[in-house]
Amino acid sequence: MNFSNPTVVVFVVYILAMLGIGLYAYFSTKNLDDYILGGRSLGSFVTALSAGASDMSGWLLMGLPGAIYLTGLSESWIAIGLIIGAWLNWYLVAGRLRVHTEVQNNALTLPDYFTGRFDDQKKILRVTSALIILIFFAIYCASGMVAGARLFETLFHLPYQTALWLGAFATIGYVCIGGFLAISWTDTFQAGLMIFALLLLPIVTYMSLGVGVEEFTAIVESARPHAYDFVSNLSIVGILSAAAWGLGYFGQPHILVRFMAADSVKSIPAARRIGMTWMILCLAGAVGSGFIGIAYFHQHPEFAAVVTANPETVFMELTKILFNPWVVGVILAAILSAVMSTLSCQLLVCSSALTEDLYKGLIRKNATQKELVWIGRAMVLAVAMLALALAQNPDSKVLGLVSYAWAGFGAAFGPLIIMSLFWKRMTLNGALAGMVIGAVTVIVWKNVFASTGIYEIIPGFIFALISIVVVSLLGKAPNATVTGRFEQADEIYTREMK
Repeated sequence: MNFSNPTVVVFVVYILAMLGIGLYAYFSTKNLDDYILGGRSLGSFVTALSAGASDMSGWLLMGLPGAIYLTGLSESWIAIGLIIGAWLNWYLVAGRLRVHTEVQNNALTLPDYFTGRFDDQKKILRVTSALIILIFFAIYCASGMVAGARLFETLFHLPYQTALWLGAFATIGYVCIGGFLAISWTDTFQAGLMIFALLLLPIVTYMSLGVGVEEFTAIVESARPHAYDFVSNLSIVGILSAAAWGLGYFGQPHILVRFMAADSVKSIPAARRIGMTWMILCLAGAVGSGFIGIAYFHQHPEFAAVVTANPETVFMELTKILFNPWVVGVILAAILSAVMSTLSCQLLVCSSALTEDLYKGLIRKNATQKELVWIGRAMVLAVAMLALALAQNPDSKVLGLVSYAWAGFGAAFGPLIIMSLFWKRMTLNGALAGMVIGAVTVIVWKNVFASTGIYEIIPGFIFALISIVVVSLLGKAPNATVTGRFEQADEIYTREMK
């Protein structure tokens, strides 16, 4: 690594800044509530941007622009589905979940919330949901580490193993030291970096072409005849499957935890407006980068070899071609921001599940707050080491599971979250059935029925929803304590949102 290279200097400064924020957050972390949820102290701005940054991984700056570059606007259906799903999640779930988790014995994690919501004395929901979180997030974390390693490997020509440890060290450092506050503060900064890069690049790329709208349209159509066709080569199943990504939002623990950490339910409407504006602009920038890239590399075929070999490099290649090394460092740090923001939250969610739901819930019920915070830090390291082991081989089969981890969470937890917030007749057995059937359906569908072309979250979500309703209605109604807490939370939410 050449430390006289401006791009390298910017990257090093960026990583040191993230570690510095983690160290500052360390002194603000007094107990497990602080470490896992930041003491429920996040305002609208931080809630919105940290939720957005933890949602959008390296896919936003690599995968989506690459798909648009390769195919055209027909790939934007996934962005449309995500926008609709995210808005519904903010509108229907965010505020209610913030209130319900506090009423349910100040639940710090989703498994903790499920336990209180359904009066799960045997803790079967706690253990099952914690295991689902660990399984899917261990794979997610491994994928994030591989993405970060590939970025360092490509930019600085490092060996894969060196790049893997370098990227992982930065993220593990500030998560382990500062916990949720460090993640939220760094995510807010990273969200700003991401939107800067995503809005700047397509504008500069278009200006560099030196053409008008009509000429630009002709260049794109010459390079990709169906680039403007939203339904090119897509069946109804294909469109629905792409748009169905939006269903996943209702069950993503690393996004839902941001709602739980808001300082007040009254902060949610403002956070929704900020978060959705940020998301729409970022997705528009990602689509624009890939789409305008079609015209740029058609007009400059001498630069197109790398992008032709790997379309996911279109954002990076345009950046390196069009900007000076200092600006390149800033913009490409946005890619690392996308990777680190998602990976950091996933590590903390895994740590929370191990600490709050398994260690405290099953092993040491009377553990002190200081002990729990240090156990939480140890669990971050443990999960990170597991993810690093899985990421040692970037072609490992386990990384293939990442493609449906989003669907797994969406189907296992999405219907459960929605119904638990809106239907007081829902039972513990209904919750367990929905969770298990949703997760199992996704795995089975992906491995047995993938040839149908139907995204596995669709049958998983539907079957989970049906299971919750049927099993709940067949069983005995919840007791007065359970329905009483539900009604209390519902009343608080209604009152606070007036």
